[in-house]
Amino acid sequence: MESNVYKDVLKSITQFKGLTKDCDRMLRETYPQIPAETLSSILSLEISQRMKFNHARLRSHGKKYYQEYMDALRCGEPTGILIRMSVKTGLLPALLARIILENHCEDKNIKSCRTEVTKLLKDTTLIEDKDLAYEIYLCIIQDDRYGPISDAEKHSVGQEYEVKLQRCIRERNIAFHDEGHLRLRGYDKTPDIKLEVPIAVNGFVINWIESKALFGNSQVHNQYMKEQFLSYWNRFGPGLVIYWFGYLDVLNQDNERKFIIMDHFPEVITYMNPKSVKSSIL
Repeated sequence: MESNVYKDVLKSITQFKGLTKDCDRMLRETYPQIPAETLSSILSLEISQRMKFNHARLRSHGKKYYQEYMDALRCGEPTGILIRMSVKTGLLPALLARIILENHCEDKNIKSCRTEVTKLLKDTTLIEDKDLAYEIYLCIIQDDRYGPISDAEKHSVGQEYEVKLQRCIRERNIAFHDEGHLRLRGYDKTPDIKLEVPIAVNGFVINWIESKALFGNSQVHNQYMKEQFLSYWNRFGPGLVIYWFGYLDVLNQDNERKFIIMDHFPEVITYMNPKSVKSSIL
């Protein structure tokens, strides 16, 4: 994706006021030429970055948000208080729910820790206050970017594309070891796929492949570079990174030929066999 298009999408996200699921719908209507999963991934990354940046401030305002909720409850406001607060404050519903629940436990002298609060968010029937339980429940089911439902969806999508990658490799009869096999052999940081025999993509020899079911922006890519890609290169040599939902076009200009970046499994590969080198086109 070109940088100017990416910046335009970010501007639309920044200017939108409301729930993220409505913002997602707006993006699909505004940019029909961009795949929906790409827009959704960009939105998720931007929201995540925003929440990390504002995390300390949000926590410091926890008592204020809780008092606002209690005041609304005493005034007899209809169900959906926390959802309306979420829209008003710009907080993700599930994040606001966590903040409110933590302050509720403190106010009622209920012994809790982060693990216990997470448990209550996953199963709101465990919350004794029925009004709060329902408010929390509404926040969880309305939030498509944060919380237990979102976490489960992200994990599922990540696994789906790892399976897709392995299927692409098997269809081309390429021998490989997966992450689980490499860990059994004692490797700590491992790519999703380690090829037994290198292959060439557009003349570039690769020894490993990493699958990322998201959009590759500069922040995400630089983080993965430090935490994963450079380690793979040091141990196994050059490789291939697949950002299935697209990536900024500037990323491929800065990797010093340690790896290449694509948004799909390569259609044309060359098998590195000294006796018989052939191309596979599928």
